[in-house]
Amino acid sequence: MSRLILFNKPFQVLSQFTDDRGRRTLKDYIDTPGVYPAGRLDWDSEGLLLLTDDGALQARIASPRFHLPKTYLVQVEGEPDEQRLDALRQGITLKDGRCRPARVRRVDAPDLWPRQPPVRTRLTVADRWLELTIDEGRNRQVRRMTAAIGHPTLRLVRRSIGDWNLDGLAPGQWRAITVHAPKAPSSAQPRGRRRRGPPPSAKRRR
Repeated sequence: MSRLILFNKPFQVLSQFTDDRGRRTLKDYIDTPGVYPAGRLDWDSEGLLLLTDDGALQARIASPRFHLPKTYLVQVEGEPDEQRLDALRQGITLKDGRCRPARVRRVDAPDLWPRQPPVRTRLTVADRWLELTIDEGRNRQVRRMTAAIGHPTLRLVRRSIGDWNLDGLAPGQWRAITVHAPKAPSSAQPRGRRRRGPPPSAKRRR
């Protein structure tokens, strides 16, 4: 049995426990020793981040060779047409090579928590929410994909990784479960507690 933590990472929090520049890190929210991030989520992105104390499970989640699907809610600038979305579905080419085909569809604006600071939008330019699923993990991949079709990302929230998702977790909250590692995510059996992280204004623990 292995321990897995599902954490709703707030905006502008690093996916690591230390930082020499005084930025917020996982240490400001998670007080469980011996767990490490399985993959990462960018400083300016929000949503689901998984941490575990099991190296095999960590590798299974983070390694691109397992093609674990990751689903994002993406607010983009402008209104992408079907031709541009089809480019993502077929596998768009970035500077570091061709991406695997993504699943993408337009969605209504989701019922999410307000972001602090708020997203900067232009009154003269529309924006659109997309649900986008990839099974790779390149650096800032989703942002680069939407920029490549001419629609920069304004806000990015990871909703799920495999069968694990954000359900019931507000920003800064985490939930611990136990899993039979390194089996597939569907084997996860909730058996834990929920902890509420400090509000964004809370001081860093020393």
